[in-house]
Amino acid sequence: MQLGTRWSVGGELPNQLPEVVAIAVQTVEADIVSAGADTSGWRWTLTWLEGKPVIELDDGTVIRYDAADDSATITQRVAVDDDEDW
Repeated sequence: MQLGTRWSVGGELPNQLPEVVAIAVQTVEADIVSAGADTSGWRWTLTWLEGKPVIELDDGTVIRYDAADDSATITQRVAVDDDEDW
């Protein structure tokens, strides 16, 4: 059994993450910084699902690891404009 953890955006990543997942986290953080978002209170949450890391950012971004391909998939929440008139 592996325990999850939380850490702040820009903070030190857990050591047990596969390199490709760490790169994905760094990529997401770089994109957020370049967009000018205030991430001072944002945190990552790491959970383990069937021995594989699943990481979620407070904004809904999720990173999943595929051990077979040694790849990471980043899924970002898409904002929907509900104010649009029909």
